[in-house]
Amino acid sequence: MQDPILLLQMLVLLLVIGAFAGVLAGLLGVGGGIVLVPAFFYAFQTLGYAGPELMQLCVATSLSTILVTSTRSVLSHNKKGAVDWTILRAWAPGIMLGALIGMLIVAQLRTVALQFIFGALAMTVGLYMAFGRSAWRLGTAMPSGLLRLLLSPFVGFLSVLMGVGGGSFGVPLMSLFAVPIHRAVATAAGFGLLIALPSVAGFLLLPMTAETRPPATLGSINLIAFGVTISMTLLTAPLGARLAHALDPKPLRRVFAVFLLLVAANMIRKAAGW
Repeated sequence: MQDPILLLQMLVLLLVIGAFAGVLAGLLGVGGGIVLVPAFFYAFQTLGYAGPELMQLCVATSLSTILVTSTRSVLSHNKKGAVDWTILRAWAPGIMLGALIGMLIVAQLRTVALQFIFGALAMTVGLYMAFGRSAWRLGTAMPSGLLRLLLSPFVGFLSVLMGVGGGSFGVPLMSLFAVPIHRAVATAAGFGLLIALPSVAGFLLLPMTAETRPPATLGSINLIAFGVTISMTLLTAPLGARLAHALDPKPLRRVFAVFLLLVAANMIRKAAGW
């Protein structure tokens, strides 16, 4: 029998995390995973779960929520004709292969290594959000042939290592190849679904040791965190979207970039034992 006080503490923390992630997703258009992974990590660590598999749990649970949020987002964007299905179909096999490879790599790594990886990649994303320019271009059309063959698995692989969907890497990539930002955001939601499907299937079969797993954990996915987070993000994302129309998002993105850089630096600090 699980301690009811522990379950209550866990529920309250997850409600706050889900609400915060939903508002940010609606306000800034960033995927919830980049907030959820460190938030899950600090929440479960606070509750006393600090084993070598903790980051696996956080990454896997974050990706499970992306299954729902990306599906909802793709359907919503598709009604407005914003999803570029040509890009999505062409990039799907490579992204799914990269996601599966990423899941297999994560299964072999432990918390400290995954903390370093998340911190380094989050810093990269934060620096791009802080200093990136919409006018930057690497080409006038999305890559095809050998370059697509190389880049598409890379998108899926890096996303699974961080526990994020398609927004963190897919949107910058498409923007650099001249895809309009609204179409890039809509299509990246489809990337998120392609990333989550194979990786979540694998994580459901990846067990955690009994001593370190929180209550209601199936494989490496915590079902309480999944359910509470999904419920809250679906409630609060529309609020974030309304705020986005009322506020200038550019300075907010810079503020979030600084926040993300601090979170990434702290994750690396903890991994280093400082």
